[in-house]
Amino acid sequence: MTDPVAGRSPGRASGAHLPGAHQWLGIIEEYRDRLPVSESTPVITLCEGGTPLVLSQSLSEETGCEVWLKYEGANPTGSFKDRGMTLAISKAIEEGSKAVVCASTGNTSASAAAYAAKAGITCAVLLPKGKVALGKMAATLVHGARMLEVLGNFDESLELAKDLSEHYPVTLVNSVNPYRLQGQKTAAFEICDALGRAPDVHCVPVGNAGNISSHWMGYSEYLADGMIAEPPQLFGFQASGAAPIVNGAPVKDPQTIATAIRIGNPASWDKAVAAATQSEGGIQSVTDREILSAYRRVAREGLFVEPASAASVAGLLQLHQAGTLRRGSIVVCILTGHGLKDPEWAISGAAHPITVPPDAAVVAGELGL
Repeated sequence: MTDPVAGRSPGRASGAHLPGAHQWLGIIEEYRDRLPVSESTPVITLCEGGTPLVLSQSLSEETGCEVWLKYEGANPTGSFKDRGMTLAISKAIEEGSKAVVCASTGNTSASAAAYAAKAGITCAVLLPKGKVALGKMAATLVHGARMLEVLGNFDESLELAKDLSEHYPVTLVNSVNPYRLQGQKTAAFEICDALGRAPDVHCVPVGNAGNISSHWMGYSEYLADGMIAEPPQLFGFQASGAAPIVNGAPVKDPQTIATAIRIGNPASWDKAVAAATQSEGGIQSVTDREILSAYRRVAREGLFVEPASAASVAGLLQLHQAGTLRRGSIVVCILTGHGLKDPEWAISGAAHPITVPPDAAVVAGELGL
């Protein structure tokens, strides 16, 4: 069969498209009219966003709600950070920057390194020494970033990155960069677009507090434009050993197995409190034990997340136990990063493999068949 226009056989090589076909183009192109970009902005994208929204049957049955899991681990570098980084790097290139810098507990560095590599610019990463999961360090290194370990925690690393950006020709791409939050707000757009409305309750882990802040921005914009009738209540969850917002004071030496939210002085503290207050939600804490329990539970549903991601599900269960959730509510829990980012807890908590001979009867016996 011949293409009557091009005179060529149809197919991918000829550039033909199936009727109605659409490839997800990344958050800047998909939500261009809602982001601070122009026709002259160079779009540096890895086709981030468009992540799965998965219905959890077991959590729905237990809570009496309709519970959805937004799996941000499906982003190109395995975390939600890509949403903000595509915009931050694109704007940095537009403004003529030749290098970017960030402080990170791992996810930001992996994302910054990947997008800087795509853009062909230098990326410098400041990591708190000995406190970053191996999977995140590997991604940062393989993309060619220059990694420096700081003798201090994340908050000290961030202050150093800020100082560097203020006195040297590099762009800071942590969540204090306003373009980061602009990109991250698109998660709220996607949730509403998928559900056809806003959820009643939105649960999210809180570390540096950029996510809860940006998600409220997204819901607020959709509300103002009449895209949704009501916004959700936003509930953020910190780890109990790293809960400065809950405690009302910075934590000098935060401690939690959830490395991605092991932050003692969040950069978006005030914005996070405003988001929780204005949405009539709140910011609470969950224990490491509760996080690990939720982590294993989510894994049994087929979604592999890093421990910090499970703080949202641990928080959901806490709200349910406290009687906070109205039966029949639509709830979305944000799962912020992929489990391969921090595989230690998956391995340490799993059964060791059993050695068997190449004998089907023996294998069947071990499997109880």
